[in-house]
Amino acid sequence: MSKHKNHHEKEMVTASEEQEVLKEENTNQEVPVKEKECKCSKEKEKTIELQKELEESKKQIEVLNQKIGSMQEALLRNQAELQNYKRRKEEESEKVLKYKNEDLIKELLTVVDNFERAISMDDNDLSDEVSKFLAGFKLIYTTTIGILNKFEVKEIQTEGIEFDPEYHHAVLTDHDESKPSGVVLEVLQKGYMYKDRVIRPAMVKVNE
Repeated sequence: MSKHKNHHEKEMVTASEEQEVLKEENTNQEVPVKEKECKCSKEKEKTIELQKELEESKKQIEVLNQKIGSMQEALLRNQAELQNYKRRKEEESEKVLKYKNEDLIKELLTVVDNFERAISMDDNDLSDEVSKFLAGFKLIYTTTIGILNKFEVKEIQTEGIEFDPEYHHAVLTDHDESKPSGVVLEVLQKGYMYKDRVIRPAMVKVNE
């Protein structure tokens, strides 16, 4: 009876030990699974972080591209403005050079006016001595007109043509039925062009 009992106790002990072993084995199997799950979650977190960083980098790149685009536009505008400035300055310089003698010519025109008044006198009413002086005046006048023509100064044609406010300055009006209205009847003071610019409009009498 005691032998049988001892045998039964041994069997129970053995079964208990087997259960302990199984528990240990199960425990040992659970540890790697948990470790794998932990590694997977960390990798997912890293992946999510990398994706966030990538999205942030894309946004920063987009912002930088916009800034670069704005800077390029500003640069192009500045270049265009610089080119326009250079062109304006060149045009201004050309005008200054082209019309550099304008002030001097305007002064000379008053001298020409005085010569024309002097030589308009009738030679028949003058003495021989005065006539000689007048002939000298005419020679000087002709020379002066030649110099002005050389510098592209031309008299504005007026008498008998239609009044044009760009070239004429009406100071008097009259009525002549034999001529059409708006036609210049008389030139009171000659007008002049310097190259392609009116430097003095003609003072005229216009038919009404």
